Amino acid sequence: MSGPPRASRTAVLVCQGRAAADALIAPGRFADPTALTLLSPDEREAVQWVRDGVPPRTWRQRIDYETVRAAAELMAPRTIAIDDAIRAHPAPQLVILGAGLDGRAWRMPELAGVAVFEVDQPATQQDKRERAAALSGTPPRFVPVDFGRDRLAAALAAHGHRADLATTWVWEGVVPYLTRAEVAATVAELAACSAPGSRLVVNFQSPAASTALGRVVARLLTASTGRSSVWANEPWRSTWTSAAMAALLTRHGWTVTRDEDLLDTARALALPVRRGTSLRHSRVTVADRP
Repeated sequence: MSGPPRASRTAVLVCQGRAAADALIAPGRFADPTALTLLSPDEREAVQWVRDGVPPRTWRQRIDYETVRAAAELMAPRTIAIDDAIRAHPAPQLVILGAGLDGRAWRMPELAGVAVFEVDQPATQQDKRERAAALSGTPPRFVPVDFGRDRLAAALAAHGHRADLATTWVWEGVVPYLTRAEVAATVAELAACSAPGSRLVVNFQSPAASTALGRVVARLLTASTGRSSVWANEPWRSTWTSAAMAALLTRHGWTVTRDEDLLDTARALALPVRRGTSLRHSRVTVADRP
């Protein structure tokens, strides 16, 4: 018999990064008080090491420390860029695709009165709901979707999403794990249920040999501790240039209004940059539907 459902390991790492960065990286611009609550006690341990700024002594713990510290430095600018895009374009509906352990429905006051939907795999979503039970505030509408079988538009409609009202779509940290065909199919489906005035905020990875090499090194370092890498069962399947992503969005009726890499975002926020390559090849594109 299989055990209880668990969030994906990358979803946990993203949440750990946000928890470690909460009010420490870009104070006044970045805060996520939901992140720590969404983590289990053992997942919080490395977060506390990073927040304390004291690297642990054992090799295994040091790898965890460095992994979470790197995640924190990535998540602060990424989250700020996406949150700013949401705030700048109010809509009556917000849909978070592949939500993982996202806390926006609880932590963003700008979403009061907005119908917030979270879409994810059923097992991952069940785990999220159990973790989120301790959070106060209005939860999102959870939309379980088996992406290999279910139609996204139909699943959303069944949970109250209205295709005749403007929607802000947040597609964060998901695109690299999809094939190019899956990305194109998803963009087409989003376009089909996006009324005029809708906005798509998409985060993706641009091609870079150095980034791929970095992931290999990270997997080897984790293997040296006797464990499998956080990405072992969740490999990247596609990268996109800005031009290719813009062309795809344009074909489906979207107009790109902003595109930047996270290194530019971090520098504009005067954030410390230790891993410029990772930030440079992670992008956030904002596209609107006239």
